[in-house]
Amino acid sequence: MIAVNPTDSASLLAAFGALGVLAVIFAESALLVVGFFLPGDTLLFPAGVLCAATADRPPRLELWQVLVCAAVGAVAGAQAGYLIGRHGARPLLSRSSRPRVRAGVVRAEQLLARYGYGKALVIGRFVPMVRSVLHPAAGALGVPIRTFTVWQTVGGLLWSQSFVLAGYALGSSVSHIDDYLLPLVAVIVVVSLLPLLMEARRRH
Repeated sequence: MIAVNPTDSASLLAAFGALGVLAVIFAESALLVVGFFLPGDTLLFPAGVLCAATADRPPRLELWQVLVCAAVGAVAGAQAGYLIGRHGARPLLSRSSRPRVRAGVVRAEQLLARYGYGKALVIGRFVPMVRSVLHPAAGALGVPIRTFTVWQTVGGLLWSQSFVLAGYALGSSVSHIDDYLLPLVAVIVVVSLLPLLMEARRRH
């Protein structure tokens, strides 16, 4: 039996490949508290790397399969999160005792109020913690479903495809890139947190 750690990108990709990408991205985009503990950016980028072929090894995943699964997981997950929010997540969001959930809700509401629905749904896809709560929050706050569907699809496709293709491009150009996956994932985490850190610094 294969032991799989759902928070570890390498474990998920080794066990499930492109289907693991679909399942995790769907859950991260839809399932509120659970989504905070799942890899998003840090799953898509290594998946793209594993799609690349170099002189010393063949690809271990099919690029088109990863791209399709990432897109379906992002778009379908966001839509499911919206419906969860629209049909009863407001009390859960407001009563949550988890600081990360409360902070994510506040940030999601601020994005929607500051930038408008379209821009907020696109920008929010690229912000960790916000990404997992933005779609249920949009449903709970009454964002029109047609507007939500259009802009979450735009944001989901931009986010999912850009990270996979960035990993693919790097994997195609750098030999033995597998040796550097963990440091690369750490860099992605730091870079993705920069908007939150800059916003916190601006407030202080």
